Amino acid sequence: MTTTAAPTAQILSTARTFLFVPGNRPERFDKAAGAGADVVIIDLEDAVSPDDKPAARAHIAEWFGAGNSAVIRINAAGTPWHDDDVALAQRLSAPVVLAKAQFPDEVAAVAAATGAPVIPLVETARGILTTPAIADLDGVVRIAFGAIDFAVQVGADPEDREALLFARSTLATASAAAGIGAPVDGVTTALRDTDKLVDDVTYAARIGLTGKLCIHPAQVATVHTCLAPSEEEIAWARSILDAASSDSSAVAVDGHMVDSPVVARAERIVAAITSA
Repeated sequence: MTTTAAPTAQILSTARTFLFVPGNRPERFDKAAGAGADVVIIDLEDAVSPDDKPAARAHIAEWFGAGNSAVIRINAAGTPWHDDDVALAQRLSAPVVLAKAQFPDEVAAVAAATGAPVIPLVETARGILTTPAIADLDGVVRIAFGAIDFAVQVGADPEDREALLFARSTLATASAAAGIGAPVDGVTTALRDTDKLVDDVTYAARIGLTGKLCIHPAQVATVHTCLAPSEEEIAWARSILDAASSDSSAVAVDGHMVDSPVVARAERIVAAITSA
């Protein structure tokens, strides 16, 4: 069996694809690890019933014990399962996705207890409003958006992009201000509708969400391709960096002035190539 390495903070902050696998389905762990996703998230929350959570923790511990690693989605603070989930993550030194993250002190407590990178999953109105404070916390490397749960709470249609624009924009702005990785967008539930998946991913990327939560291995390759820089973007970025490295004090490419924000965008595109 091929073992999987622990996802580092750097990997988590730049990853495009995050694939969920239920914690009570250990026979799927290796398949998920081999599906090509940048990051595998073993789920202890929605995908696992209350009665199955203890067994799921045992399955995860056994899989880690065989030399594997992944991110663990733990149950929200205040739930009956949260403390045991945190203890597991601490014992395994596993990065965590914290479900229904909404209070900075709760996120900070998880980061301190586990000593590992944390990705808060923001899926409530309160969470959106506290995102700037959450993004600034030590140990937080990125923020993910639980679009469906958020839409349900605020009474919006989860497919209505205008209704969720404020939330997505808040995540992107807070992440940029805190200097952490760009946000990870929520799931697309249409498992076999590739056109829908592509549309969702490209829309979110235009707002600044450069990762995607995936719920089926079939989604991974499409998402990864959608979030990769295009050949045109790569060529543009390289032309910008070449021009910026010249000795000329006034630099223009294709009739457009090249200033610091333009150079920064070009650098991000080139960095995305090297991290892919």
